[in-house]
Amino acid sequence: MVVPCLVALAVPVALAGCGATAPPKHAEQNAAELERSEEAAQKKQEAAEIEQDHEVLSAIEGKKREEVAERNAKHTEALAATRAKKKEEAAAKKVEHEEEAAEANAKKREQDVKAETRKKREALKRKAAAKTRTAPVQQQTSNTAEGKPVASTQAQTPSTGQTHE
Repeated sequence: MVVPCLVALAVPVALAGCGATAPPKHAEQNAAELERSEEAAQKKQEAAEIEQDHEVLSAIEGKKREEVAERNAKHTEALAATRAKKKEEAAAKKVEHEEEAAEANAKKREQDVKAETRKKREALKRKAAAKTRTAPVQQQTSNTAEGKPVASTQAQTPSTGQTHE
């Protein structure tokens, strides 16, 4: 924009230098003022364009920051969800393990009780069998000449149906 203005000003000056009379001083001041005002207008326009560019750039950078922050937030949420899921799975496994251990302990206690009951039954059977093998001791009282009772013990052997030789 500066170039066309300068060309427009330079052409009349060049023509004036070719044998024409020199332009008045007033015209030179007007031309210089006009040039300065055009340069000032151009600088204002460039400053406005630069400011507008800065605003657009700031908006773009702000949008990018928002997108990055949103991506980071989504990533953080995904990580938190994954961690929570892992904790839930670990807790579920722990509970399952504890339940299995409790069931195993209950079964073991039940087996121990059954074994103890079995042992007691067997012990009672052995005692009963031992009692039947050995004869019970009987006390008999007899009168003697003096009239005092005398105690005697006889052992009875169980009858097995076999004769002893």
